[in-house]
Amino acid sequence: MTRRLPSLNALRAFEAAGRHGRMSLAAEELNVTHSAVSRQVQQLEEILGVSLFEGPKNAIRLTEEGRALLPGLTAGFDQLQAAVARVATRRSSLIDLACSGTLAMRWLIPRLHVFKERHPEIEVRLTACDHDEEFARIDFDLALRVGTGPWPPALLTRPLFAERTGPVLSPSIARLIPQDIAGLPILHTRTRPGAWAQWAGASGERNPASDLDAAPAATVYQRFYYLLEAATAGLGVAIGPWPLVADDIAAGRLVAPFGFCPSGNDYIALWQPRAPAALTLLLDWLFEDAGRFEKTAPEQLS
Repeated sequence: MTRRLPSLNALRAFEAAGRHGRMSLAAEELNVTHSAVSRQVQQLEEILGVSLFEGPKNAIRLTEEGRALLPGLTAGFDQLQAAVARVATRRSSLIDLACSGTLAMRWLIPRLHVFKERHPEIEVRLTACDHDEEFARIDFDLALRVGTGPWPPALLTRPLFAERTGPVLSPSIARLIPQDIAGLPILHTRTRPGAWAQWAGASGERNPASDLDAAPAATVYQRFYYLLEAATAGLGVAIGPWPLVADDIAAGRLVAPFGFCPSGNDYIALWQPRAPAALTLLLDWLFEDAGRFEKTAPEQLS
């Protein structure tokens, strides 16, 4: 059914004037001029074919038709305002968070239940982004990234923790070659092609990925979480950042025979200025949890 209603502006002008009993007060509430209210009311009267006000301009009174129309309009505008407020409140409690899929799966999601228990009214909506262009393309409230920057100057930033990396592998194959991983299949990922060389330079260990005669052909995975799943499944040895493998090591699914050393990267939180209250609560929890996690980071084995 098609609803044919007069102009919403005309209805608002009449409702405000009728509620206040004065055109000037209605104009002040609606932030328009006195003549604009008067003109809208006159247009509404012409459309309805009735007079809604009577008496002198400085002491207007509702007519019988005006008294019949006003309560329904007031109730209707109250319902509209309440509906808009409900949607606005829901949006203010919805946080769009962008981060790499691997970080989301292996660090953030396993800890996010703590925040949800504290603030069940806040919804955190995750979007996986692994490249600069993906972060630039979406509208997020908060992003978690890893690297050295520079970061967009329009965003506020704060480090979560420094990254440490090291070779990781399944205990099942670690027992086969306890002293040397050079004879194991070497696993790589396209998102970090220089991970082995970076670790070798930071740790002082030789790089088994460069020992082409000793090492079997390297396997390259498209995504970082594929790489770590392959290492967990015993398909070879990979360079794993501590934040992404800490839970697997604690559970005994992976071991790190050389420990971990700083990679030079940091995990960074980036968010929009003038953050709403919901985002401020998430940031408080995030930095608190990151601080606790940072204290668990192991040092490089000697």
